[in-house]
Amino acid sequence: MKWTWLYKIGAPAGFYRLAAAWLPYMYLISFVLLLVGTIWGLGFAPVDSKQGNSYRILYVHAPVAHIAEVAYVLMAIMGAVGLIWKTKLSFMMMKVSAPLGVAFTFAALVTGSIWGKPTWGTWWVWDARITSMLILLFLFLGVYALQDAYKNNDLGNKAAAVLSLVGVINVIIIKKSVEWWNTLHQPASIMKGAIDITMLLPLLINMLGMYILYLALLFSWTQMEILRQERKKQWIKEFFPDN
Repeated sequence: MKWTWLYKIGAPAGFYRLAAAWLPYMYLISFVLLLVGTIWGLGFAPVDSKQGNSYRILYVHAPVAHIAEVAYVLMAIMGAVGLIWKTKLSFMMMKVSAPLGVAFTFAALVTGSIWGKPTWGTWWVWDARITSMLILLFLFLGVYALQDAYKNNDLGNKAAAVLSLVGVINVIIIKKSVEWWNTLHQPASIMKGAIDITMLLPLLINMLGMYILYLALLFSWTQMEILRQERKKQWIKEFFPDN
């Protein structure tokens, strides 16, 4: 089996061209899915028997919180790939994953607080799940800062990759915190079939839409990082002949 196509995609030039072809469709699909899922969830899903209408924030909170964890794992994977195979594109994706992760984690903490006020009677508690999510935010910030803390880009990339790999432990804690400790945060409901289908469908639609949106943003920001680092390369001049 020939793997030349994989090497082409793994090169900055190949990835840039692939992303340029896919991004319009990714943004369109994510917009449609998020629009349908959000309108359905906020406006037409039935009222929860215990939480009333306050549970509707979960149609935003659950997807962004899930993507925050996914973003960290992907960042760590890109760091590992960069350390093992020394691929430039992997370190680029690791770098842009950090600020994206900050945005999704911050959104998760804010929407979680909005949900917590009517549910728990307070905006914030030092709950195991919430505290570990706050640590995730600091880890994203740490990886981003560490990558630019060295004058030598290779040293910065390696240090940031090591930190991202160590931080995966926190992602495991986030997932297992509601099982390991007695927390206020409710346990996972989707996999246990504890959500009525009329409430579950818009949530799944928003989950899928958020996945595609995250990948679209990741591709777009990686393109910008490629342009920044490869701006003097010949293929850039060929791709933008008028500049």
